[in-house]
Amino acid sequence: MFQFKLRKKDPSTGARLGKICTPHGEVNTPVFMPVATQGTVKSLIPETVRELGAEMILTNTYHLYLRPGHEIIKGLGGIHRFMNWNSPILTDSGGFQVYSLGALRKITSEGVIFQSHIDGSSHFISPELAIEIQESLGSDIMMCLDECTPYPASFEEAEKSLDLTINWAKRCKTIKKSDSQALFGIIQGGIYPDLRRRAVEEICMNIGFDGYAQGGLSVGEPKEEMLHIAEAITPLLPVDKPRYLMGVGTPEDIISCVGYGIDMFDCVIPTRCARNGLLFTNHEKVVIKHARYRNDDAPVDSSCDCYTCKNYSRAYLRHLYMAKEILAMTLNTVHNIRYFMHLMEHIRTAIEDGTYSEFKKDFLRNQ
Repeated sequence: MFQFKLRKKDPSTGARLGKICTPHGEVNTPVFMPVATQGTVKSLIPETVRELGAEMILTNTYHLYLRPGHEIIKGLGGIHRFMNWNSPILTDSGGFQVYSLGALRKITSEGVIFQSHIDGSSHFISPELAIEIQESLGSDIMMCLDECTPYPASFEEAEKSLDLTINWAKRCKTIKKSDSQALFGIIQGGIYPDLRRRAVEEICMNIGFDGYAQGGLSVGEPKEEMLHIAEAITPLLPVDKPRYLMGVGTPEDIISCVGYGIDMFDCVIPTRCARNGLLFTNHEKVVIKHARYRNDDAPVDSSCDCYTCKNYSRAYLRHLYMAKEILAMTLNTVHNIRYFMHLMEHIRTAIEDGTYSEFKKDFLRNQ
Protein backbone atom coordinates (compact mmCIF):
# COMPACT_ATOMS: atom_id res chain seq x y z
CA MET A 1 0.00 0.00 0.00
CA PHE A 2 1.01 3.60 -0.57
CA GLN A 3 2.28 5.60 2.40
CA PHE A 4 4.22 8.80 2.99
CA LYS A 5 6.37 9.22 6.09
CA LEU A 6 7.60 12.71 6.95
CA ARG A 7 10.92 12.16 8.72
CA LYS A 8 12.37 15.60 9.33
CA LYS A 9 12.00 19.28 8.52
CA ASP A 10 14.85 21.74 8.20
CA PRO A 11 14.63 24.25 11.09
CA SER A 12 15.23 27.39 9.00
CA THR A 13 13.45 26.58 5.72
CA GLY A 14 10.49 24.56 4.52
CA ALA A 15 12.74 21.72 3.29
CA ARG A 16 11.43 18.25 4.23
CA LEU A 17 12.98 14.80 4.47
CA GLY A 18 10.60 11.92 3.87
CA LYS A 19 9.98 8.47 2.49
CA ILE A 20 7.34 7.26 0.03
CA CYS A 21 6.39 3.61 0.39
CA THR A 22 4.85 1.82 -2.61
CA PRO A 23 4.21 -1.80 -3.65
CA HIS A 24 7.42 -1.64 -5.73
CA GLY A 25 9.70 -0.19 -3.08
CA GLU A 26 10.57 2.92 -1.11
CA VAL A 27 11.60 6.34 -2.37
CA ASN A 28 13.59 8.84 -0.33
CA THR A 29 12.42 12.42 -0.67
CA PRO A 30 13.18 15.01 -1.92
CA VAL A 31 13.38 12.96 -5.10
CA PHE A 32 14.07 13.71 -8.76
CA MET A 33 12.38 11.34 -11.20
CA PRO A 34 14.12 10.80 -14.55
CA VAL A 35 11.60 10.94 -17.38
CA ALA A 36 10.99 7.69 -19.27
CA THR A 37 8.42 9.08 -21.69
CA GLN A 38 7.83 5.96 -23.78
CA GLY A 39 8.88 3.41 -21.20
CA THR A 40 12.58 4.20 -21.43
CA VAL A 41 14.99 6.81 -20.12
CA LYS A 42 16.41 7.72 -23.50
CA SER A 43 19.70 5.99 -24.40
CA LEU A 44 20.00 4.07 -21.09
CA ILE A 45 19.05 0.54 -20.02
CA PRO A 46 17.03 0.30 -16.78
CA GLU A 47 19.90 -1.32 -14.87
CA THR A 48 22.06 1.72 -15.59
CA VAL A 49 19.34 4.11 -14.43
CA ARG A 50 19.13 2.20 -11.14
CA GLU A 51 22.91 2.16 -10.72
CA LEU A 52 22.97 5.94 -11.14
CA GLY A 53 20.78 6.25 -8.05
CA ALA A 54 17.28 6.70 -9.47
CA GLU A 55 14.64 5.31 -7.13
CA MET A 56 11.59 6.30 -9.15
CA ILE A 57 10.88 7.24 -12.77
CA LEU A 58 8.04 8.87 -14.67
CA THR A 59 6.35 7.43 -17.75
CA ASN A 60 3.90 9.16 -20.05
CA THR A 61 0.29 8.05 -20.23
CA TYR A 62 -0.43 9.89 -23.50
CA HIS A 63 2.44 8.30 -25.39
CA LEU A 64 1.91 4.79 -24.01
CA TYR A 65 -1.82 5.00 -24.76
CA LEU A 66 -1.05 5.79 -28.41
CA ARG A 67 1.83 3.34 -28.75
CA PRO A 68 1.89 0.42 -28.02
CA GLY A 69 -1.46 0.78 -26.18
CA HIS A 70 -2.33 0.32 -22.52
CA GLU A 71 -4.21 -2.93 -23.12
CA ILE A 72 -1.12 -4.47 -24.72
CA ILE A 73 1.02 -3.40 -21.77
CA LYS A 74 -1.57 -4.76 -19.33
CA GLY A 75 -1.63 -8.08 -21.16
CA LEU A 76 2.15 -8.30 -20.94
CA GLY A 77 2.16 -7.89 -17.17
CA GLY A 78 2.03 -4.11 -16.66
CA ILE A 79 4.50 -1.31 -17.15
CA HIS A 80 7.04 -2.55 -14.59
CA ARG A 81 7.46 -5.92 -16.27
CA PHE A 82 7.10 -4.45 -19.77
CA MET A 83 10.11 -2.15 -19.34
CA ASN A 84 12.02 -4.24 -16.79
CA TRP A 85 11.84 -1.62 -14.03
CA ASN A 86 10.98 -3.15 -10.67
CA SER A 87 11.09 0.10 -8.70
CA PRO A 88 8.32 2.70 -8.28
CA ILE A 89 6.81 4.41 -11.34
CA LEU A 90 4.66 7.53 -11.57
CA THR A 91 2.46 8.00 -14.63
CA ASP A 92 1.24 11.43 -15.60
CA SER A 93 -2.29 11.74 -16.95
CA GLY A 94 -1.37 13.02 -20.39
CA GLY A 95 -2.91 16.42 -19.68
CA PHE A 96 0.26 18.37 -20.43
CA GLN A 97 0.92 16.47 -23.66
CA VAL A 98 -2.62 17.12 -24.87
CA TYR A 99 -2.19 20.79 -23.88
CA SER A 100 0.97 20.99 -25.98
CA LEU A 101 -0.87 19.76 -29.10
CA GLY A 102 -2.46 23.20 -29.46
CA ALA A 103 -4.66 23.28 -32.56
CA LEU A 104 -4.79 19.48 -32.65
CA ARG A 105 -7.01 19.26 -29.56
CA LYS A 106 -10.41 20.46 -28.36
CA ILE A 107 -11.30 20.59 -24.67
CA THR A 108 -14.88 19.96 -23.55
CA SER A 109 -16.46 19.47 -20.14
CA GLU A 110 -16.44 15.71 -20.78
CA GLY A 111 -12.76 15.40 -21.72
CA VAL A 112 -10.33 16.11 -24.53
CA ILE A 113 -10.66 15.34 -28.23
CA PHE A 114 -7.28 15.30 -29.92
CA GLN A 115 -5.39 14.15 -32.96
CA SER A 116 -2.45 11.80 -32.54
CA HIS A 117 0.89 13.44 -33.24
CA ILE A 118 1.93 10.08 -34.76
CA ASP A 119 -0.65 9.46 -37.47
CA GLY A 120 -3.31 12.16 -37.10
CA SER A 121 -5.96 9.71 -35.85
CA SER A 122 -8.70 11.12 -33.64
CA HIS A 123 -8.96 10.18 -29.94
CA PHE A 124 -10.96 11.15 -26.88
CA ILE A 125 -9.66 10.98 -23.31
CA SER A 126 -12.02 11.57 -20.41
CA PRO A 127 -11.04 11.63 -16.73
CA GLU A 128 -12.43 8.11 -16.49
CA LEU A 129 -10.34 6.84 -19.40
CA ALA A 130 -7.21 8.53 -18.02
CA ILE A 131 -7.61 6.50 -14.83
CA GLU A 132 -8.45 3.31 -16.75
CA ILE A 133 -5.26 3.69 -18.79
CA GLN A 134 -3.10 4.25 -15.72
CA GLU A 135 -4.68 1.34 -13.85
CA SER A 136 -3.97 -0.85 -16.88
CA LEU A 137 -0.35 0.28 -16.85
CA GLY A 138 -0.12 -0.57 -13.15
CA SER A 139 1.93 2.43 -12.04
CA ASP A 140 2.49 3.13 -8.34
CA ILE A 141 1.29 6.73 -8.55
CA MET A 142 -1.37 7.95 -10.97
CA MET A 143 -2.24 11.56 -11.76
CA CYS A 144 -5.70 13.03 -12.23
CA LEU A 145 -6.53 14.36 -15.68
CA ASP A 146 -6.29 18.14 -15.55
CA GLU A 147 -6.31 21.06 -17.91
CA CYS A 148 -2.90 22.68 -17.97
CA THR A 149 -3.64 26.40 -17.87
CA PRO A 150 -1.66 28.15 -20.61
CA TYR A 151 0.51 31.21 -20.15
CA PRO A 152 -0.50 33.92 -20.60
CA ALA A 153 -4.11 33.51 -19.53
CA SER A 154 -6.54 36.06 -18.11
CA PHE A 155 -8.00 35.56 -14.66
CA GLU A 156 -11.32 34.54 -16.22
CA GLU A 157 -9.63 32.01 -18.52
CA ALA A 158 -7.59 30.56 -15.65
CA GLU A 159 -10.71 30.35 -13.46
CA LYS A 160 -12.65 28.49 -16.15
CA SER A 161 -9.72 26.11 -16.60
CA LEU A 162 -9.54 25.53 -12.84
CA ASP A 163 -13.26 24.73 -12.69
CA LEU A 164 -12.69 22.03 -15.29
CA THR A 165 -9.71 20.60 -13.41
CA ILE A 166 -11.70 20.42 -10.17
CA ASN A 167 -14.61 18.68 -11.89
CA TRP A 168 -12.27 16.19 -13.55
CA ALA A 169 -10.51 15.54 -10.23
CA LYS A 170 -13.82 14.52 -8.65
CA ARG A 171 -14.53 12.17 -11.54
CA CYS A 172 -11.03 10.65 -11.37
CA LYS A 173 -11.39 9.87 -7.69
CA THR A 174 -14.87 8.42 -8.17
CA ILE A 175 -13.81 6.04 -10.96
CA LYS A 176 -10.58 4.83 -9.33
CA LYS A 177 -10.75 1.10 -8.54
CA SER A 178 -7.20 0.03 -7.68
CA ASP A 179 -6.34 -0.07 -3.98
CA SER A 180 -2.64 -0.62 -4.67
CA GLN A 181 -2.15 2.53 -6.76
CA ALA A 182 -2.03 6.03 -5.30
CA LEU A 183 -3.82 8.93 -6.98
CA PHE A 184 -2.53 12.51 -6.83
CA GLY A 185 -4.64 15.64 -7.32
CA ILE A 186 -3.26 18.59 -9.28
CA ILE A 187 -3.39 22.24 -8.22
CA GLN A 188 -3.97 24.59 -11.15
CA GLY A 189 -4.88 28.28 -11.33
CA GLY A 190 -2.22 29.82 -13.55
CA ILE A 191 -0.19 32.62 -12.02
CA TYR A 192 -3.09 33.79 -9.83
CA PRO A 193 -2.53 33.06 -6.11
CA ASP A 194 -6.25 33.45 -5.31
CA LEU A 195 -7.14 30.74 -7.82
CA ARG A 196 -4.34 28.53 -6.56
CA ARG A 197 -5.61 28.90 -2.99
CA ARG A 198 -9.10 28.00 -4.13
CA ALA A 199 -7.64 24.95 -5.88
CA VAL A 200 -5.97 23.86 -2.63
CA GLU A 201 -9.29 24.13 -0.79
CA GLU A 202 -11.20 22.17 -3.42
CA ILE A 203 -8.60 19.54 -4.37
CA CYS A 204 -7.03 18.97 -0.96
CA MET A 205 -9.74 19.74 1.57
CA ASN A 206 -13.00 18.94 -0.21
CA ILE A 207 -11.95 15.99 -2.39
CA GLY A 208 -8.74 14.60 -0.91
CA PHE A 209 -5.99 12.54 -2.56
CA ASP A 210 -2.90 10.51 -1.66
CA GLY A 211 -0.61 13.35 -2.70
CA TYR A 212 -0.70 16.74 -4.41
CA ALA A 213 1.04 18.25 -7.40
CA GLN A 214 1.35 21.80 -8.56
CA GLY A 215 0.80 21.87 -12.32
CA GLY A 216 0.70 24.56 -14.97
CA LEU A 217 4.05 26.02 -13.93
CA SER A 218 7.20 26.23 -16.03
CA VAL A 219 4.98 26.59 -19.12
CA GLY A 220 6.43 29.89 -20.36
CA GLU A 221 5.89 32.23 -17.44
CA PRO A 222 8.91 34.16 -16.09
CA LYS A 223 10.88 32.05 -13.64
CA GLU A 224 10.21 34.61 -10.91
CA GLU A 225 6.47 33.96 -11.31
CA MET A 226 6.95 30.20 -11.05
CA LEU A 227 9.06 30.52 -7.92
CA HIS A 228 6.62 32.99 -6.38
CA ILE A 229 3.67 30.64 -6.86
CA ALA A 230 5.62 27.63 -5.59
CA GLU A 231 6.74 29.53 -2.49
CA ALA A 232 3.27 30.89 -1.74
CA ILE A 233 1.21 27.76 -2.35
CA THR A 234 3.39 24.84 -1.21
CA PRO A 235 3.01 25.59 2.54
CA LEU A 236 -0.79 25.43 2.09
CA LEU A 237 -0.67 21.80 0.96
CA PRO A 238 -1.30 19.07 3.57
CA VAL A 239 1.80 18.41 5.67
CA ASP A 240 1.29 14.65 5.78
CA LYS A 241 1.10 14.10 2.00
CA PRO A 242 3.85 14.28 -0.64
CA ARG A 243 4.12 17.51 -2.60
CA TYR A 244 5.08 17.33 -6.26
CA LEU A 245 6.13 20.18 -8.58
CA MET A 246 5.53 18.95 -12.11
CA GLY A 247 8.05 19.56 -14.89
CA VAL A 248 10.65 21.37 -12.77
CA GLY A 249 13.48 21.69 -13.45
CA THR A 250 16.94 23.10 -13.37
CA PRO A 251 19.28 22.43 -10.44
CA GLU A 252 18.75 26.01 -9.27
CA ASP A 253 14.96 25.62 -9.39
CA ILE A 254 15.12 22.36 -7.46
CA ILE A 255 17.33 23.87 -4.76
CA SER A 256 14.93 26.81 -4.32
CA CYS A 257 11.75 24.74 -4.38
CA VAL A 258 13.00 22.12 -1.93
CA GLY A 259 13.35 25.06 0.44
CA TYR A 260 9.64 25.80 -0.03
CA GLY A 261 8.70 22.24 0.97
CA ILE A 262 8.50 20.40 -2.37
CA ASP A 263 9.21 16.65 -2.16
CA MET A 264 9.08 15.46 -5.78
CA PHE A 265 10.41 16.72 -9.11
CA ASP A 266 10.63 15.55 -12.69
CA CYS A 267 12.00 17.11 -15.84
CA VAL A 268 13.48 16.19 -19.24
CA ILE A 269 16.35 18.64 -18.69
CA PRO A 270 19.13 16.14 -17.78
CA THR A 271 18.37 13.77 -20.67
CA ARG A 272 17.55 16.41 -23.28
CA CYS A 273 20.59 18.48 -22.41
CA ALA A 274 22.75 15.35 -22.61
CA ARG A 275 21.54 14.61 -26.13
CA ASN A 276 22.33 18.19 -27.08
CA GLY A 277 25.82 18.12 -25.58
CA LEU A 278 25.22 20.20 -22.44
CA LEU A 279 26.73 18.60 -19.34
CA PHE A 280 26.16 19.70 -15.73
CA THR A 281 29.02 19.98 -13.25
CA ASN A 282 29.52 21.41 -9.78
CA HIS A 283 31.36 24.38 -11.25
CA GLU A 284 30.10 25.14 -14.75
CA LYS A 285 27.96 23.85 -17.57
CA VAL A 286 30.11 22.13 -20.19
CA VAL A 287 29.05 22.58 -23.82
CA ILE A 288 31.02 19.64 -25.11
CA LYS A 289 31.10 20.66 -28.79
CA HIS A 290 33.27 23.68 -28.04
CA ALA A 291 36.72 23.52 -29.60
CA ARG A 292 38.34 24.26 -26.23
CA TYR A 293 37.74 20.60 -25.28
CA ARG A 294 39.43 19.12 -28.36
CA ASN A 295 42.60 18.20 -26.45
CA ASP A 296 41.17 18.25 -22.93
CA ASP A 297 42.18 15.04 -21.14
CA ALA A 298 40.21 15.84 -17.97
CA PRO A 299 36.88 14.21 -17.09
CA VAL A 300 33.70 16.26 -17.37
CA ASP A 301 33.76 16.73 -13.59
CA SER A 302 36.64 15.50 -11.44
CA SER A 303 34.32 15.33 -8.40
CA CYS A 304 31.77 13.09 -10.16
CA ASP A 305 31.73 9.33 -9.51
CA CYS A 306 29.80 8.32 -12.65
CA TYR A 307 31.07 5.78 -15.18
CA THR A 308 31.58 8.50 -17.79
CA CYS A 309 33.77 10.66 -15.58
CA LYS A 310 35.76 7.68 -14.31
CA ASN A 311 36.65 6.44 -17.78
CA TYR A 312 36.44 9.14 -20.45
CA SER A 313 37.92 12.53 -21.19
CA ARG A 314 36.22 15.65 -22.40
CA ALA A 315 38.21 15.27 -25.61
CA TYR A 316 36.72 11.83 -26.26
CA LEU A 317 33.20 12.96 -25.44
CA ARG A 318 33.63 15.90 -27.82
CA HIS A 319 34.86 13.53 -30.54
CA LEU A 320 31.82 11.27 -30.11
CA TYR A 321 29.42 14.20 -30.14
CA MET A 322 30.95 15.83 -33.22
CA ALA A 323 30.95 12.45 -35.00
CA LYS A 324 27.26 12.02 -34.08
CA GLU A 325 27.97 8.65 -32.46
CA ILE A 326 25.16 7.06 -30.42
CA LEU A 327 27.62 6.46 -27.59
CA ALA A 328 27.82 10.23 -27.08
CA MET A 329 24.16 10.30 -26.00
CA THR A 330 24.65 7.35 -23.66
CA LEU A 331 27.77 8.65 -21.91
CA ASN A 332 26.42 12.19 -21.67
CA THR A 333 23.12 10.96 -20.21
CA VAL A 334 24.93 8.74 -17.69
CA HIS A 335 26.75 11.81 -16.43
CA ASN A 336 23.76 14.17 -16.31
CA ILE A 337 21.47 11.68 -14.58
CA ARG A 338 24.16 10.94 -12.01
CA TYR A 339 24.68 14.67 -11.47
CA PHE A 340 20.97 15.11 -10.64
CA MET A 341 20.92 12.02 -8.40
CA HIS A 342 24.05 13.22 -6.62
CA LEU A 343 22.45 16.65 -6.17
CA MET A 344 19.41 15.06 -4.50
CA GLU A 345 21.68 13.02 -2.22
CA HIS A 346 23.44 16.21 -1.11
CA ILE A 347 20.07 17.91 -0.57
CA ARG A 348 18.82 15.07 1.64
CA THR A 349 22.06 15.06 3.63
CA ALA A 350 21.83 18.81 4.24
CA ILE A 351 18.23 18.49 5.48
CA GLU A 352 19.25 15.58 7.72
CA ASP A 353 22.07 17.67 9.17
CA GLY A 354 19.88 20.75 9.62
CA THR A 355 22.09 22.80 7.30
CA TYR A 356 19.89 23.19 4.24
CA SER A 357 19.82 26.99 4.40
CA GLU A 358 23.62 27.17 4.24
CA PHE A 359 23.74 24.49 1.55
CA LYS A 360 21.25 26.43 -0.59
CA LYS A 361 23.20 29.69 -0.26
CA ASP A 362 26.50 28.03 -1.14
CA PHE A 363 25.03 26.23 -4.14
CA LEU A 364 23.30 29.26 -5.63
CA ARG A 365 26.38 31.41 -5.02
CA ASN A 366 28.52 29.06 -7.10
CA GLN A 367 26.17 28.89 -10.09
